[in-house]
Amino acid sequence: MIGRISGRLDYRAEDHVLIDVRGVGYLVYVSDRTMAALPGPGEAVSLYTDLVVREDLLQLFGFPSPVEKEWHRLLMSVQGVGAKAALAIQGALGPEGVGRAIALGDWNAIKSARGIGPKIAQRVVQELKDKAPAVMAMGG
Repeated sequence: MIGRISGRLDYRAEDHVLIDVRGVGYLVYVSDRTMAALPGPGEAVSLYTDLVVREDLLQLFGFPSPVEKEWHRLLMSVQGVGAKAALAIQGALGPEGVGRAIALGDWNAIKSARGIGPKIAQRVVQELKDKAPAVMAMGG
């Protein structure tokens, strides 16, 4: 498991960055919100990461805080929510917004994320309403 990456930001793409760690480049997917907060190319950067392993693919997802990483994992536990959909929800709402939407049962807020329809949004709220307080207690 790769829990955190620190290095120099090599380049940015639409949905991912390349972080150079002593000559090895790690491609890390990030939310729109995280992308906007990152420094420019050549600058030092550090992200908490979640390594998603599929049969044919390994992908790193990066987050500015452990709380956002935990939200990502929790969102992915919902049937129909993959790693990129979870990232879209986080990018649209931020950690506080995700927690608030789930606590209030506001599936319309979840639906505002790119690629999330009403059925998935309702499922997120329903399945996470009992699990969300633990992550919210972490500070987000």
